[in-house]
Amino acid sequence: MNQKNNSTELSYYGLYLLSFLNENHPERLPDTDFIETRSALADDIYEQARREGHTVEQAQELAMAALLKDLHFSKFNTLIEVLWNEFAEEVPPVNAAEVAFKIQPSLETVFANYSLSDDFVYTKEYDSLYTELTGAVLLYIEEHGI
Repeated sequence: MNQKNNSTELSYYGLYLLSFLNENHPERLPDTDFIETRSALADDIYEQARREGHTVEQAQELAMAALLKDLHFSKFNTLIEVLWNEFAEEVPPVNAAEVAFKIQPSLETVFANYSLSDDFVYTKEYDSLYTELTGAVLLYIEEHGI
């Protein structure tokens, strides 16, 4: 397993995960235990797969699958999509990520009504979530402003 020399050094998988979380799950960035554990798992899976004779590409695919497990659906990106599509006049697209990050904690009760998974966006329930989020964002804006 690739060990870190100190808390500021991350493996390739740690850096990749950090970048991925920054783009898709910024609320998880403070969870250094998750980042370290998940990146160490990916490192271990890669190394084990190579020892078992997998090609570099196959080992990389296995490691990336473990690294990003349960992270493909993003509440944050869903909120950005709602803001872009439904509230472009109230929230300029350039500000959508900032607003999404700000309001996401207030909308967790909406997300809690759904069984979110990596492939949730491909389910019939996604449309219901999108509609419910649109209403919740409207109420948030009316009550709190932007």
